[in-house]
Amino acid sequence: MELGISSFGEIKPDGVAGKAMNAHQRMQETLAEIKLADEIGLDVFALGEHHRPDFIISAPEVVLSAAAAITKTIRLSSSVTVLSSADPVRTFQNFASLDLISNGRAEIMAGRGSFIESFPLFGYDLKDYDELFTEKLDLLLKINQQEVISWSGKHRAPIHNQGIYPRPYQSSIPVWLAVGGTPASAVRAGTLNLPMTVAILGGTPDRFVPFVNLYRQAAQKAGHDMNQLQLGINSQFYIADDSQRAANEFFPSYELLMNRVGKERGWSPITRDQFEYMRQYGPLMVGSPQQVIDKILYFHELFGNTRYLAQMITGHDMPHAKTLHAIELFGTKVAPVVRKELAKSSVVS
Repeated sequence: MELGISSFGEIKPDGVAGKAMNAHQRMQETLAEIKLADEIGLDVFALGEHHRPDFIISAPEVVLSAAAAITKTIRLSSSVTVLSSADPVRTFQNFASLDLISNGRAEIMAGRGSFIESFPLFGYDLKDYDELFTEKLDLLLKINQQEVISWSGKHRAPIHNQGIYPRPYQSSIPVWLAVGGTPASAVRAGTLNLPMTVAILGGTPDRFVPFVNLYRQAAQKAGHDMNQLQLGINSQFYIADDSQRAANEFFPSYELLMNRVGKERGWSPITRDQFEYMRQYGPLMVGSPQQVIDKILYFHELFGNTRYLAQMITGHDMPHAKTLHAIELFGTKVAPVVRKELAKSSVVS
């Protein structure tokens, strides 16, 4: 199983037109995180696209290209690319460029996005939310498989026998679908034989087992090889030397993020008791190295996933040294044990 990190690049907004010092510092920190993850042998680092003042990543492929120049083996992915409001041609060109820079380490994680700021920003109507994604995914997949294409749709000008360049170093760029829990999304991913990443941010993890089964059933019904299916599980993450320290250090950042987003969506404020419940019974991967090992193995037992992405949350008051330490513990204490246990279980089975 691949083990990696996902980040949205949380930031305290500068609130200025230029001289964005917080943004500059956070960008340098993000690159340092990816460099460290590569050095300690993690498999993937993924950056999520947002168009808000509280997140710094609006163009994942640009930041990942900078990371490509300072890393050697780690795969570089978006998490997600909001394909509904993007141009699939430009998206492919940008990630193909990343692929060439990185010697074949680029991936696209395409999704509809849980935030909707990009729709008015780029001139799209939310009533076309589903239709836009379906159409643009179709175009992206065609470009990924063919050098010269002809294509027509409703929401973009047609393409008549034109080549899309540059072409990637890989035979094709891996395109994952990022989903939250909508059954139609699982069916789409399975039918198209695409790798799927499920973000589990609430509830108990076992509630998502029928959703994952739906993905596999759709793939089987479409005639795809079940043994080749790739499944990623993504949950919020923080690790420290002991459990209580992890909880105390992470909760302020978690509370800040969840209550900020929750206020926009009409959620009740998160409490420490709810946080502790999510740590123990829910998807929150927050604790000591052994607790994180146990929960990753539990996830694998539930889902048979081929990838786990740890979503880092770095609040305004979280010292960057602690974030780096969490990454280091993940790569040096957790990953080796998880890999050893999974290798052992595969031999037994």
